[in-house]
Order: sequence, then C-alpha cells, then structure tokens
Amino acid sequence: MATTRQSQADFVRAISRLDATALVVGSMIGSGIFIVSAEILREVHAPGLLLVVWAVSGAVTLMGALTYGELAAMFPGAGGQYVYLREGISPLFGYLYGWTLFVVIQTGTIAAVAVAFARFTAVFWPGLSPDVFLGFTVHFPPPIGDIAVGLSPQRILAVVSVAVLTWINVRGVRTAAVIQTTLTAVKTGALALLILLGLTIGRNADALAANFGGSFWATGGVAVGVGAIGAAMVGSLFSMDAWNNVGFAGSELKNPVRDLPIAMGAGVLIVTALYLLANVAYLNVLPAAAISSAPQDRVGTAALQAMLGDPGLKLMAAAIMISTFGCNNGLILSGARVYYAMARDDLFFESAGVLHPQYKTPVVALIVQALWTSLLCLSGTYSQLLNFVIFAALVFYGLTAVGLFALRIKRPAAERPVRAPGYPWLPALYVVATAVIAGNLLSQDATRTYSALGLGLVVLGVPVYFGWRAMVARSP
Repeated sequence: MATTRQSQADFVRAISRLDATALVVGSMIGSGIFIVSAEILREVHAPGLLLVVWAVSGAVTLMGALTYGELAAMFPGAGGQYVYLREGISPLFGYLYGWTLFVVIQTGTIAAVAVAFARFTAVFWPGLSPDVFLGFTVHFPPPIGDIAVGLSPQRILAVVSVAVLTWINVRGVRTAAVIQTTLTAVKTGALALLILLGLTIGRNADALAANFGGSFWATGGVAVGVGAIGAAMVGSLFSMDAWNNVGFAGSELKNPVRDLPIAMGAGVLIVTALYLLANVAYLNVLPAAAISSAPQDRVGTAALQAMLGDPGLKLMAAAIMISTFGCNNGLILSGARVYYAMARDDLFFESAGVLHPQYKTPVVALIVQALWTSLLCLSGTYSQLLNFVIFAALVFYGLTAVGLFALRIKRPAAERPVRAPGYPWLPALYVVATAVIAGNLLSQDATRTYSALGLGLVVLGVPVYFGWRAMVARSP
C-alpha cells in the first residue's frame, strides 16, 4: 500500500507525550459530560443506575485503550485505526472505517460538539436560538421523527466555529497542539472545580435525601432492564469517544512508539475518573428529577447555578464553551490525518494526500472535512447526531481488536514494542463487550432505527470501495 512505501517525513514531529495525553483528554471531554446525564436518567430512572452506566462505559473504554496500545506501537504513522484495520484484517475493512469516519463518525461528532458549543453560547446571547428560520422539514418515522434541515442562529455559529478551528489547524500542528494543551488544561480544571464544589460546599440536603435514599436504585417504581441500561449508554459512550484519535496523528508525535500507548491509557483513565466524580457531584447538588429535566439538558450549568446562582450559570457555560471548542480542535486535527492516509493509498481524493508546502498540514483533507461537517451541522440536533455516531464507532472498535488477534497469527515474529496487557483475555472481553452493546442498540426500540442506519452506511461503503478502486485502476 502507498502509505507504507511513500515517505511521511514531511510531517512536523511537534507533539510531545504531554501534548498527546492532552489530545486524548481534550478530544474526550467535550460537551457530553455536561449534557447527556439528563437523557441517561430519563432512560434508567435511578441515580444508582446513572452511575452504573458511566462506570461500565468507562471500563469498556479503558479496555479498548489498553488493547489498542499494541497496535499503536506497531503502526505509529498517520492514519491510526484505519491502518490497524487495513493491516490487521484487510484493506477493505480499513477503507470501510475511513469511509464511515468521514461520513458520520468523525464529522458527525465534530458537528454535534459544534452544536453544543453554540447551545451554551446562547446562555450569554439568548438570540442564538435553535429555531430554524430558513430551511425545510424532512419526515421520518419514529423514533427519528421530523428533522428540520436548514439555518438557525445556533447552527450558523456551529459552522463558524468549525471554520475557525479548521483555519487554525491549516496553519500548522505546533499552533494546534499548543492550543489543544492549553484548552485541555483550562477545561479539565473547570470540570475539577465543578466536582470539588459539588462534593463540598454545594452539597444539598434535599438532593442527597432524594438521590441516595431508598430511590438510589429505583425511582417511581419503574423497572429497568439490562437492555434499557445498554441503550442508555449511547450518551456516555459518545462522551468517552475519540480516545483513539491521537493515533491518527502518529506521524506528528515526537516518540509515537512509546507515547501513543501511554497517552491512550492515561488519558482514558483520567477522563473516566473525572466523569464518575462529576456525576456524583451532580447527584449531590440536584435531585434526579431536576437533572433529567434540566433546560436543554444543560446539567452542568444547572448544577453550578444551583450552587452559585446566576454567576454560576454563566461561569459554567463559559467553561463548557472552552471545553467544546478545545474538543473540536483535537477532533479536527486528528480526523484529517486519516483521510490523508487513505489518499496515500489511492482511496481518497489524491490532493488530500498532499501536505501544505509551508505549514506541512493536510490542508485539502482539513477543508473537505470541514465542508461535510458544516452540512451535518445544518441537518440535525445534538442528540440525533450522536445517535448516528455511536453504533458505527462501536462496530469498528470491536473489529480493530479482532485485528489484533489476526496480526498475532499472521505476523507472530513482528516487532511489538508494547504488548496488550492480559492478552488474550482482556482484548477478547473487549470484543465481546462491544459486540453485546452494539447488538443491544440494534434490538432496542429507542436506538434500533439509528443503529440500522449506521450499519447501512457501513455496508454502503463496500460498493464505493470497489468502485473507487476500479476508477483508480482505469486512470493513467
């Protein structure tokens, strides 16, 4: 394949181990932790089950990060998971991942986070409403329902934020890395402050009695099955997604063989701990009913407002704006490197595999990614976008772990600077966990339609792959 035979030396190796860890943490901590707990509580109806959903999601994500460490050290160049699948299973599966990443996983995540950025900006400028003033409505059957496609003040701001961050990333990886590390430090500190306040001075006696009393495991006598808990994990898994993105930019790390596995494992561990503590803080401050009914699901701002009044509302909104902006900086930086690697394999637009002569960044890949993301910003709400993303992401996470087993068989003598801990049991457990969760999403009424559409997009990539290869073969 072209990626292995053509030099990638033109990339600037400017990302340190700290920057790489910040890229993992910053790409994971976006808007989800401040929003999705409301939807999860509406699904599971009990504070204890809310914490279970977050804990299980964190455990599954950590298993994935530990499993991927071996693959990241074996293939430390640009492309990350695309390369792991290409080498571990086949070029077709690598392409299907890159195709789905571009169509929905990466671009859909960026769009969802950009919409969330605009949503919290509306705390300061109420005129930034989500109401579509120019567009049309597309009618879908439940659970999707009607989708208003078009322009709204919030969606316009979301598009502008994507354009600004794309411009920053075109200007060079050093600038983007500095911004990423700085914003990650700010938003991690803000989340830590929210946790500290929620566990100390913000503790509310009514909330403690309501959440940690007899209703900890059951609220309102509603029985919740394992399937419903699995469906509720859509939001928490989305909030923990993108931990693998640092591998996409492997060619720009100073020491990718050692730093990629460390950054993945340490980053996921940090974020999992912060997310669990944040939800405990929410439950200390707000009764479950107040969390599930938070205005526009803005749980983070509702919690700080309950502790500090209106200044708390605006302080938290500002922190979340920084969080989402930093998250998208990391997502935009890393996603374009996959399309670069695909272009080097003649599986994406040829110009996407060329670096800017001055800035040494994949400028065309960045621009194409921004254009498609902007269209997604105009076509759905936050919850609709994340529902499309998570099923496809889970499928490829599991398949990549299968690729680890395949490489152990196909290339037993290959150099493995880092080995997956607990092999074969931990990677096998991760494969089973992702398969069970994905199967559950396909079986539940609330997520079946979105998951089936996600699966359809993956399958659609098969004829596109063979058609693209045939077109390339015919070209001079």
